[in-house]
Amino acid sequence: MQPSKGWSPLDLADLWRFRELAFFLTWRDIKVRYKQTLLGASWAVLQPLLQMFIFNFLFGSLANLPTDGIPRPIFTFAALLPWNLFSNALNEASRSLVSNRNMITKVYFPKLLIPVSAVMSGIVDFSIAFVILVGMMVAYSVKLTAAVWALPGFLLLALMAALGVGLWLAAWNLHFRDVKYLLPFLSQFWMLASPIAYPLSNIPAQWQMVYALNPMVGVVEGFRWALLGGEVFPSMAVGLSLVVSFAFLVSGLFYFRRLERTFADTV
Repeated sequence: MQPSKGWSPLDLADLWRFRELAFFLTWRDIKVRYKQTLLGASWAVLQPLLQMFIFNFLFGSLANLPTDGIPRPIFTFAALLPWNLFSNALNEASRSLVSNRNMITKVYFPKLLIPVSAVMSGIVDFSIAFVILVGMMVAYSVKLTAAVWALPGFLLLALMAALGVGLWLAAWNLHFRDVKYLLPFLSQFWMLASPIAYPLSNIPAQWQMVYALNPMVGVVEGFRWALLGGEVFPSMAVGLSLVVSFAFLVSGLFYFRRLERTFADTV
């Protein structure tokens, strides 16, 4: 079996034929994530907690930004969960081809499985941190809303955006190793440009639509709405997030497929 050439169909059914390999790659990424670390999987909880404390001090104690009536620790931590899922998935997907260069050169299989498995492995970290969030909500007497059923949809939207952008960066990373230097800056800038420590309502009305072109605006605002409630569903932000994320994903899939035949020669 040989990789396809040119602007060929995506042939996503090929992924299903290699589903066992996808499961193996995902499980491997989960196991090695915190291998030889002192605190192990505790980092899945410590990372958002430390971020929450820093954000609360800077944007709460110092800047005194509003939180729409939600206790600030809950407001910030609830936003950090989908953000960290997106950020970690984006970074892992972007580095995935370079990290698995030996597999790419030895045997043919759908190379798309590598960034996909890198993205999916972050769900475990999210699940661990989500348990802590539920505990915090109990401590602050914040009840789950009836819209909590929508949470998986917003998580899927975050993963879709991460995979779409990650496919572009993963392919570029094989040709231009500058990507590894770009990723930390991109992640920091993207975080500050997302409504994690402040609500969307804090953005001037005339700029909200432009601001919502950032797909994580709809994800974060929608996640908060589904979990904590709100007067109005953030339809504009969620709608734009869906459109932009889908555009990233489709274009990333075709671009990745277009360059797939060159991966073995490039690494």
